[in-house]
Amino acid sequence: MTDPNDLVADIEALGTKLLAARESVNRRFIGQEKVVELVLAAMLSGGHALLVGLPGLGKTMLVDTLSTVMGLKPSRIQFTPDLMPADILGSEVLETAADGTRAFRFLEGPIFCQLLMADEINRASPRTQSALLQAMQEREVTVAGVHRRLGPPFHVLATQNPIEQEGTYPLPEAQLDRFLVQVDVEYPDRDTERDILIATTGAGEAEAVAVFTADELIAAQAIVRRMPVGETVVEAILDLVRACRPGEPEALPVVREALAWGPGPRAAQALMLTARARALLHGRLAPSVEDVLALARPVLTHRMALSFAARARGETLSGVIARAATEILGPGIEAAA
Repeated sequence: MTDPNDLVADIEALGTKLLAARESVNRRFIGQEKVVELVLAAMLSGGHALLVGLPGLGKTMLVDTLSTVMGLKPSRIQFTPDLMPADILGSEVLETAADGTRAFRFLEGPIFCQLLMADEINRASPRTQSALLQAMQEREVTVAGVHRRLGPPFHVLATQNPIEQEGTYPLPEAQLDRFLVQVDVEYPDRDTERDILIATTGAGEAEAVAVFTADELIAAQAIVRRMPVGETVVEAILDLVRACRPGEPEALPVVREALAWGPGPRAAQALMLTARARALLHGRLAPSVEDVLALARPVLTHRMALSFAARARGETLSGVIARAATEILGPGIEAAA
């Protein structure tokens, strides 16, 4: 059994290292501390993140910076309508040796990396999008009947533009559920935009520095899973997730009236892991209900769907989640999220 004192020392040491990592990322990705926190929480939990935001908000820069700071081998795929699964996974080619013999050799695709940036993921066809499903969940791909392992670590940070819907294919529910969190990247406020102007239009720009290695990230993920979770937090997670399923007896009236379907067990798992990671990022030894409140929207939004009637009334998923979380967990979601 792990000595509690050793666990406390490990958590405190990791917290110091994470503070340095956040500072390094924020030097380049200015004024988006909550976005950085959510993406780091997803990586500490061993999961993937979907970044949703308008063009020019620095989503690509964030992924590039994270690969440097976390010491990961990066790869990038620009998703387009003509992209094929083999362009992601790789393919076998027939080679002829000097003696005339022929044999197939597998050429690895860009998915064989540690941090994959899937840029504008909703521009690819469903067939190509599905090529990521096995990799994101099982950390392996199957090509020509052969299973090939990925990582560890292996993380997908995908970007999606919410306004350019022409020529796009909405992500299927099964793939959305593979993303641990959905991170909404908003416009910066005036002061932040001023800082961005000054920092990025001069003779030089701030450089990110490596803080972690791949092995250290794997060790950090193990520490997150060892963090204790109180019974109050476990019950809060179960109460919230089950209250957001319109078919459950525990479903709230607002959920039954507004949702076509709700989150599955993977949402509860995501809340449990990311709540631990957020507590660690805030220098605490265990998660609290506040962490569950703060992560309700990022974890649940892409795992729910409004009914047709609710869309016609102008309801939003954010509004439904806020009302459900306030009723189940108490007031404070607006301040915590």
